Amino acid sequence: MQQQKQLTTRQRMVLNTIQRMTARRGFGPTIREIAEAMDINSPNGVVVHLRALEKKGFIRRNANLSRSIQLVERKPAKKQKGLPLVGQVAAGPLTEAVEQAERLDLGKLFDKSENFMLEVRGESMIEAHICEGDYVVVSKQAMAEPGQIVVARTPDGEATIKYYYPERKKVRLLPANRKMQAILVDEVEILGVVIGVVRQIDD
Repeated sequence: MQQQKQLTTRQRMVLNTIQRMTARRGFGPTIREIAEAMDINSPNGVVVHLRALEKKGFIRRNANLSRSIQLVERKPAKKQKGLPLVGQVAAGPLTEAVEQAERLDLGKLFDKSENFMLEVRGESMIEAHICEGDYVVVSKQAMAEPGQIVVARTPDGEATIKYYYPERKKVRLLPANRKMQAILVDEVEILGVVIGVVRQIDD
């Protein structure tokens, strides 16, 4: 239906008549049949619209056949992925946001088979701008570098998001909240490293 916006009202009516008659009989109508179905006195009045429909790619015709009108299967327009990237904006002093013809596909940034998402609960990472209700994108891996934000499972079976600091005999899981204490454990199972945060801001 979106593609028919390029047609005039009369062209759309002719096309709908062709579609209806073709669907009912299994083959296309003649010019005279279209004229009769639409109460058009002269077949030439139909021909003008058929030429326009053919030029716009909705039908094809063969001059050597009486029933030459065939519908062209039109594929729906491919939907662009991602969100429009329309420019840059400063979080400090005001700068101009310059419009660009780019699109940013978040799937390309994070859509890998080893990645997964978790919904955040609690406020232990708020100073790292990870808040309750956010979704973190996690790269599934069993190793991490000191200082990375990880999803780790502690010996008691709890999964948590913290900064990871391995020490000589212990592992320190450090929250990003000065009101909370670090977790010090003998060992942890690293489930992955946080690589992104998705947040929906309430109205």
